[in-house]
Order: sequence, then structure tokens, then C-alpha cells
Amino acid sequence: MNNLFKLLQKPLTTIVSVPQQLPRRSYASLPKRFYKKTSVLYNDGKYEVTLDSRKLKTPNGALFTVKSEPLAIAVATEFDAQKERIERSKMHLSALCFTAIDNPNRHTKTDMVNYLLNYIATDTVLFQYDDEKDLHDLQCNEWDPIIKWFNERYGTNLEKTMVMSPPNIGADDKMKVSKYLLSHSEDVLFGFIFAVDTLKSVVLAFATIDQRISVDKAVALARLEEEYQVKFWGRVEWSHDLSQQELQARLAAAVLFVHLNRSEHFVKEKLVV
Repeated sequence: MNNLFKLLQKPLTTIVSVPQQLPRRSYASLPKRFYKKTSVLYNDGKYEVTLDSRKLKTPNGALFTVKSEPLAIAVATEFDAQKERIERSKMHLSALCFTAIDNPNRHTKTDMVNYLLNYIATDTVLFQYDDEKDLHDLQCNEWDPIIKWFNERYGTNLEKTMVMSPPNIGADDKMKVSKYLLSHSEDVLFGFIFAVDTLKSVVLAFATIDQRISVDKAVALARLEEEYQVKFWGRVEWSHDLSQQELQARLAAAVLFVHLNRSEHFVKEKLVV
């Protein structure tokens, strides 16, 4: 779990609203850091973050509160890591918390589960091609074991497609995945969606959240075809490296958000008898 702190697109119509990376020339237009220190407070069963004497609020003006102390500490750390300017595009955990609290589009749990279920038919690892043998062999070796694991773990029967048509996702498969997702809170589902959007894959996102594969491995698998093509067309180091690091940071934040929002990470007050 500590590694996730260190690592810390279906398009912008995604359910999770996250600030996009701003070009370097816009740095001067970012808000200046107005606080010297951050801290975490416990109040009425929840945790708050303060910037000096001010309590942190969401973009919609709601008081920032979470049930998990480690999550509050992580958000405070993101704010503390800002230098002269506040670069919100790099504060993925804070953005996820803000979205979960504000829920600006008023999405219900059913909306979020349906979003994830519909995504399965477009899952990156389920689309494979046999017109290029080396690439197909790579997909089989790297992606097929994860698909097999997913089917065993969730009792599904997902099958890859070798054509442009999307794979057929049966009603029984959707029901099983839906039942699993509905067992989580709305907050946790925001994290699942952020992970899926980052990797463009439900299978890889679930495998990472279940700690079957690491964040680095998941990003490498999501970029499999791109990295294969790089061998022929060359690598623009700064561009490819930045893209990879950004995906790792986003995914690490999503996985951490999910785990820290699960009930076993909540700190409960001891009852005095």
C-alpha cells in the first residue's frame, strides 16, 4: 500500500470529474498557495483537513469530510506538497474526494454501476487481433491470464473478440459484476470508475484494486499496443514517459481511494461502558 502513496480516457464525459493537466505556460495563472501548513482534525465521527486556520471545502462549497483518517492525511499531504502555486491537475486524491462529496451530476449508485457494466464491452484487453502475429502473441501472453483470473474471481465468462465487433457480454455476467459493485458504497464506486477510465479496462482495474497486479504492471498492460508500436516508430521519451507517469499517478490514487474508503479503514470511537 505504501507504494501507492509514492506513485501518487473515455473522454471528459466520464462520471468522475477530474482536472486536466494544464500546459506549462499556464502555471502563472494557477492560484497561489495561501497557507503555510496543513493538518487533520477529527470532528463528529469524521475527519477534516485544515489549511492554516481554514477548513478545506469542496468546489461546491461543502465542508470536506471523510470517514477514513489515512485518506484525510493523504489529501492533506497533497495540499502540503504544493509549492508557490496550487496545481490541482496533479491532486488526484483530492479531486476524487471532492467529486464524491459534491457529486455534481447527481449520479446514483445505479448510474455508476451501469456505467461500469457498459464499459466491459469496450474493455481494452477484450479486443485482440491476429493479423499481426507478434502483437497477437504478446496480447495472448500478457492479457489472457488476466482475463482468466477475472473470470475465476468473479464467476464470469468474458471472452475476447478477434474482430471489430464488441464482445458479447451475457446478462448473467453483468448480474455477477453488478452484485459485486453494489456491495460497495457510492464513494468507493467513484474510485472504481476513475481506475477504469484511466486504464480503459474493467478487467485491469479490478485486477489492480484486488492487488492481483501492481499499478506499474496494470499501466504497462493498458499501454501494451502503444509500446509495441513504439518499437517500430521510435519513442519520444519525454512524451511517453510523462504519459506513463501520469497514468500511474491517476491509477495509484484510484486504488488508494477505494481501499481507504472501505469500512475496514475507518477509525471508530471506542465505546466507554
